[in-house]
Amino acid sequence: MLKYEDNERLIRTGAGSPAGELFRRYWQPACLASELPDADGAPLRVRLLGEDLIAFRDSNGDVALLDAFCPHRRAPMFFGRNEECGLRCVYHGWKFDKNGDCVDMPSEPDGSPLKARVKIKSYPCMEKGGIIWTYMGPADQRPAEPDYEWLRAPDTHCFVSKTLQDSNYLQGLEGGLDTAHVSFLHSSKQNNDLHLATSDGAPQIEVDVTDYGYTYSSIRNAGDGKSYVRQYQYIMPFQQMRSNVLGHAGKPPEVPKIDGHVWVPIDDTQTWVYNFMYTYDASTPLSREYALAYEHYAGRGEDDMIPGTFIPKANRSNDYMIDREKQKTTSFTGIAGINTQDFALQECMGTFVDRTKEFLGTTDKAIVSMRRLLLEATRDVEQGQKPRGLEPSDYRNARAHDKIVDSNADWRSIFADEGAARW
Repeated sequence: MLKYEDNERLIRTGAGSPAGELFRRYWQPACLASELPDADGAPLRVRLLGEDLIAFRDSNGDVALLDAFCPHRRAPMFFGRNEECGLRCVYHGWKFDKNGDCVDMPSEPDGSPLKARVKIKSYPCMEKGGIIWTYMGPADQRPAEPDYEWLRAPDTHCFVSKTLQDSNYLQGLEGGLDTAHVSFLHSSKQNNDLHLATSDGAPQIEVDVTDYGYTYSSIRNAGDGKSYVRQYQYIMPFQQMRSNVLGHAGKPPEVPKIDGHVWVPIDDTQTWVYNFMYTYDASTPLSREYALAYEHYAGRGEDDMIPGTFIPKANRSNDYMIDREKQKTTSFTGIAGINTQDFALQECMGTFVDRTKEFLGTTDKAIVSMRRLLLEATRDVEQGQKPRGLEPSDYRNARAHDKIVDSNADWRSIFADEGAARW
């Protein structure tokens, strides 16, 4: 159970809110790089942390992120002309570069001092791992650029995608950190006896707090004196990383990989979920064919989306295409797609969850720990202190891992070596 005031502290993400100010201290995804394919191409509407913005790739190929509205008369910059290293408002021709400086003001007399005084809000951007990242916090507190292991993997070994989640970010993040639900929500007669993560519905959960968040491990009885240990990473403020080294037995075909999500608040009611997967062995590239097959398996493949959007076809409006007959015979939920199953539960909790009504159990340890760390971090920011996980040195060695070990083995020592970042 979470106190009402603490729940409000975590779910509100607009400027000036405790969580919103916390998130603005970190680099975060603004869009996929593929959404801005061309220099001087069409601008892209972006909404982050309750702010309406416009992204564009200028003549030099650099990405800019500006206020969505011109500071002159608040005309929408989406209709602007992207030309000669700037975005020109088509209402009166005022033009702004990637730094937000007004570089042309044709509606004013030559020599007018107004041009030097006018700026449009702009946020710094960088491109890495197929994602455009932005920093929306105080300029003097900007951390080094993100350096997660999956961002260091070459393009041949990494794949990213993006999905719209129709709920507050916290429901998605909590779902990602909840390992016990895998044994139920994602089980079926096809994989229940084959997938190690569904073999024991009451795993032992251990959480180890770190400088960047925590590692959390589920320890499941695998029979014959063995345990299946799956170690995840929670990297503040809203990233989860998990290992599929042993993989899903069945479809899609096994590729030892690590994957995870970043839950970025659009505002208090919707979330962008960035999905990444990567292989960490230089000799094992991640083929696009495999990546697309896995995306479809998860319910977020190209054919699973409403054309031209990042919105799944199976959504709240059609009850996620639940098949009650399959629920009786083959699938625990009757819903196809791992992520679709997650969305069905998380979105239909409501836009916001009233966490004062919860009854938490022993397998909720990772969720409780995450909430504590986020609450602590919001107060750190309020007191002028740095929150956890800002600098690459805090997290760059973090990687998820899973392995079958002897039940009496010191799995922590094994994972300390095998679970270290390799890229």
